[in-house]
Amino acid sequence: MIASVRGRVTVRRPEHVVVECGGVGYRLSVSAETLKNVPAAGREATLHTHLVMRDDGIQLYGFASEEERELFLLLIGVQGVGPKVALAVLSGGATRELLRAIGAGDHARFQAVPGIGKRTAERIIVELREKVAGDAPVAGEIVITKSDDPRTLARQGLVGLGFSAQEADELLDQAAGDTPEELIGEALRAAR
Repeated sequence: MIASVRGRVTVRRPEHVVVECGGVGYRLSVSAETLKNVPAAGREATLHTHLVMRDDGIQLYGFASEEERELFLLLIGVQGVGPKVALAVLSGGATRELLRAIGAGDHARFQAVPGIGKRTAERIIVELREKVAGDAPVAGEIVITKSDDPRTLARQGLVGLGFSAQEADELLDQAAGDTPEELIGEALRAAR
């Protein structure tokens, strides 16, 4: 129904933006990845959109790219994944990285997202792996992360402490250590 919105950004918050278009302000729920691409209030932006109509209301979701919107649509097609959880998944990294994780079967990456348990993570991988196979890079570029990897466990721990998946990745890039505990300790010291 509404494929895109272009106009002046009037509100820019962590979970949504308001774009004024033709005298009407559209409130769009956005992922952290999309928010990075939304300019400051007062500047013009174009967002691809998806409208979700439910009994309890109408919600408009905004995306920086067509690819991100397409991945959102794939995610909400998975049983147990609603629009809010899909946005949380999209907040966990760039669209290409998420496609790689699906292609690689990286369950841990999706389990680190609040609202996704082991079964839902597995369901995402199983249901979407074939659909995104054409978008995934060649097999030589995929890095499969084992669940006993200290960095993966540390990442999950930081996400559990309230950091976004992207913040956890950035903190762990600067952390040194051999165990998840050492990595988390270093990351928390760097976060101060």
